[in-house]
Amino acid sequence: MNFLLQFSRLIDGITERVGRAALWLVLIAVVISASNAIMRKAFSVSSNAFLEIQWYLFAAMFLLTAGYTMLRQGHVKIDVILGRFSKHTQIKVEIFGILVFLMPFVILVISLSWPLVIQAYESGEMSENAGGLIRWPVYALLPIGFALLGLQGLSELIKRVGFLKGLCVDPTRPVQTKTAEEELAEEIRKHEVSPEVIDRVEDAVDMVADRAREERADK
Repeated sequence: MNFLLQFSRLIDGITERVGRAALWLVLIAVVISASNAIMRKAFSVSSNAFLEIQWYLFAAMFLLTAGYTMLRQGHVKIDVILGRFSKHTQIKVEIFGILVFLMPFVILVISLSWPLVIQAYESGEMSENAGGLIRWPVYALLPIGFALLGLQGLSELIKRVGFLKGLCVDPTRPVQTKTAEEELAEEIRKHEVSPEVIDRVEDAVDMVADRAREERADK
């Protein structure tokens, strides 16, 4: 069990690094989006490649950080009923969920999506839009993202069994202390990026949040 817990910590470290690296995709997407908007408005120049790379980056941000979100206990849980039970019972239910639902789903998605990646790679499939991008890299994000999710699911399973044996702390305790936007801003400051870039990122995040609130209000 101690060896498995060490293996779990190794997985957690990999997931943490992948998640922090993926934070930079937000900045890249913001820069590309802003540049594309400026070129279109100021010079009437646009490209489908710029639009599609934004979709690719969004897919990467979503898929590659699924395991990171699980590590941070950020996935939605419905605790209305389960919260009434003891912690040990909650852990056992989560073990059941990982074994019966998460892992089979991960294996199913990978087994179904990987042949599509191979087919797109071998055929050199391109976007149907003029000036669009090659398709296999974005297809590959699906099995890669689910592989990372499955790997983190294995780590969570080990930690929950370890908790039941009294060998580790409560694995369901949230470790997320900052929002994704705050983490990105912190990473940018660490790498001594100019304050103007940080302001642009924060403004873009606020704009997206305001638009989402307006859409919910309209509904």
